[in-house]
Amino acid sequence: MAENYFGITDTGKLRTNNEDTFIAQPVLNNQYIAACVIDGVGGYAGGEVAARLAHDAILDHFKTKADNYIQLMKEAIGAANEAIYTEKKVSKANEQMACVLTVALADIENNKFYYCHVGDTRLYLFRDNSLVKITRDHSFVGFLEDSGRLSEEAAMRHPKRNEINKALGFDAYIKTDDYIETGESPFLPGDTILLCSDGLSDMIGNSTMKAVLNSNNRLSTKAKALVQAANEAGGKDNITVVLVQNNKSPLKQTATKPVANIKKNDIASGDMMDEKPAIVSQKTDVKIKKRRSIVPFLIFLSILIVATIAWILYQNYQNKKTHEQEVKNTVVKKERNPQELLFLDSINGNKTNEVFILSSPENRSIIITDSITINKDSLHIIGNGITLVSDSAYKGPGLVVSNQCKYLLLDSLTLENFDIGILTKNQGVHLKNVQFKNCRVPVQYNFVFKDRPVINGRFADTVFYNSDSIPL
Repeated sequence: MAENYFGITDTGKLRTNNEDTFIAQPVLNNQYIAACVIDGVGGYAGGEVAARLAHDAILDHFKTKADNYIQLMKEAIGAANEAIYTEKKVSKANEQMACVLTVALADIENNKFYYCHVGDTRLYLFRDNSLVKITRDHSFVGFLEDSGRLSEEAAMRHPKRNEINKALGFDAYIKTDDYIETGESPFLPGDTILLCSDGLSDMIGNSTMKAVLNSNNRLSTKAKALVQAANEAGGKDNITVVLVQNNKSPLKQTATKPVANIKKNDIASGDMMDEKPAIVSQKTDVKIKKRRSIVPFLIFLSILIVATIAWILYQNYQNKKTHEQEVKNTVVKKERNPQELLFLDSINGNKTNEVFILSSPENRSIIITDSITINKDSLHIIGNGITLVSDSAYKGPGLVVSNQCKYLLLDSLTLENFDIGILTKNQGVHLKNVQFKNCRVPVQYNFVFKDRPVINGRFADTVFYNSDSIPL
């Protein structure tokens, strides 16, 4: 077996027990390499037990081949979550146990890998001396780092860096489609994937990881060097590292000299040998002819360049006019769909301040083509599980709450694919069972200073802004 995978775990310098475990072995009839890092959640009793239960459940699901490998991993994680939660119910000593994990399946033959992830363990891809973090940390500090609000160094030092919002064992069942982060990526010859617990990523940064991975050492040596670097940086937590490399040789194209198309009869008759002196003797005449013929060619080339430039300018002018007309047509023709109009009419109706959205198994979403503005003094919208989905051509906010609206309650509603889910200008927005899916900003609060060009004072904590949550 080629040495293209390796795993190692270490207790670290401060812990007395190791709540981490890992998987690094061929699975599914030895056609794939399974790589997994499991971290028993620190601060909870039984983290080591939770990690072991997850380890066994995942390996058990990898005993048979499947058609959909991401689905297979999701089912394995679901089984691990169920095993942990069941053990918590029968063991009072471990009733608070949980774990986080990242699992990957490397398909070396087809140059691809699949992954699933829950928590703050990590998956990196190392290619051409570049290290890219594939997974996102399911934590408040991880969100700040991934969104650019915190640097890597500041995130590593943040006092809340280990507070996670997703783990296995919190609930009896997990919604695998929303709870588990999944994906797949090309895995080219020479690539390496690194899976690790936060005991590594909290201690050393990308530059140190790249320096180790870029060496010519074996995978086992690199993994041990990463663990050693984390221990030298403090070793405050258990440290686990799994490396998998696509050790196939990169494809290289061999340059070959073009071969002349020579007829066999010419070679056999010896004509080529006879023509050599003639070519040499006519060398001067050929040069003279080339000099004479170059002037018309240059004139033709100049005319062609001028004509080409003129044509390009004309086409740009026509394209600009066409684009402007298309924009005008788009603005004029933009209309809301019937469901959206019905939703608007129910909001703007004068008879009631409560909107109950009807839904059916066949119709669970409303496509929103433009922002829905709420001007009523007070309004209660009962979504009944409906999803407001942004139209692919619309990039603005989903709901806009004006200054006139003093109280808005949203109940059992989902907003999806909006740049901003809710844009509000006051503090009267209340949310109950509201979900935001793929919204860059769930709720944005706009400060309005009417007729006041000069402002003095400070921003106080509000429901939308809390100074304690912003790192200093």
